[in-house]
Amino acid sequence: MIKLEALRVFVTVAELGNIRDASDRLGRTASAISMTLKQLEEELGNPLFESDRKNSLTALGQFTLETGREQIQSYDKSIRMIQDYAHDKIGHLALASVPSVAANLIPLLLPRFINERPGITVELFDLDSRNVCAMVESGQADLGIASTPKASAPVAFTPLFRDRFKVICNAESDLTAITGPLQWRNLQEQALIKNGSSDAIMAPQFLQLTEKSTMVVRNVTSLFALAKAGVGITLLPALTTLNLPEGICALDLADTSAERVVGLLERKSGFLSPVSSSFKAFLRMNLKTLASALSPHQQESFVIV
Repeated sequence: MIKLEALRVFVTVAELGNIRDASDRLGRTASAISMTLKQLEEELGNPLFESDRKNSLTALGQFTLETGREQIQSYDKSIRMIQDYAHDKIGHLALASVPSVAANLIPLLLPRFINERPGITVELFDLDSRNVCAMVESGQADLGIASTPKASAPVAFTPLFRDRFKVICNAESDLTAITGPLQWRNLQEQALIKNGSSDAIMAPQFLQLTEKSTMVVRNVTSLFALAKAGVGITLLPALTTLNLPEGICALDLADTSAERVVGLLERKSGFLSPVSSSFKAFLRMNLKTLASALSPHQQESFVIV
C-alpha cells in the first residue's frame, strides 16, 4: 500500500527538482528521501523520473504528481478542519474571489473579521469566475465569490448582489459625447474586446457585437490599458470601475438588464469549517454596510439580492 507520506516526499522532490532542497523542506536526510522514492517506484513497477537528477518526470511521474497533489491537499485540508473544531474558530480560510470583489469589497470586510479572530489565517485568491468555481469544486478554496456558475457545476450558489455592466472606453472616445446612457446601436461601429465577465450578457444586440470581436482579454488591468490605448471598448461590471486609471471612463448602458449576479459558492458535498461558516455569516451580515460605502451613483448599479 502506498503511504501518503511517500506521496508527499515524491511531490516535494518533483516540485523542487532535486533531493537536496526536498531534504531541507521536509526535514529528512537525503538518503531517507532516496530510499522512499526507490520504494515508491518499486511498488508502482515503473520509474517516476527520467534520470537520477530528479528534474524530469516520466509520464507516470507527471500523472502521479497531479494525483498526489490532490490527495495531499485533501488530507491537509481535513487536518486543518479537525484543528478548527478543536480550537473553535482558530483555523484557515481559503477564499477565492473575482477581482472586483477582491479589490473593492474584501478590504472593507476582512480587517474586522480577522481582528475578531486573531488566531486565523486567510488565503485570498484573485481569479475569474470560472477559476473561482474550479477552486471551490476541487476543495482548494473553502468559499468562492463569483458570478452564477453553470447549472452542472457541483457547487451551491447563494446570490449576494447584482451590478450592472458599463462601457469602458478611452476618455476621448466619441462615445463620451453622447448624452445619456448608451444604446446598443451606439456601439455597433466600435471594436469590442470580450472578457469573461461580459459572457453573462445575453442581449441579442450584444451577442451580435461579440460575433465581430477578434480579441478576448481576461485580465482587468490589461483591459484598462487596451481601452486607454484606443484599441477598443469593453464591458465590465460597475464594481470593477470604482477606481479607474486616468485616460479611460465608464459609461452607463440604457439596457439595465445587462447585469451580473454575484454570489457565494461552496461545495454541495462536505461541510464548512467553523471559520468558513463564520465568514459566510459575516459577509451576509455586512453587505448593507459595504453597499453604503459606495457613492450614490455607484449604489444605483449595485443591488443587494
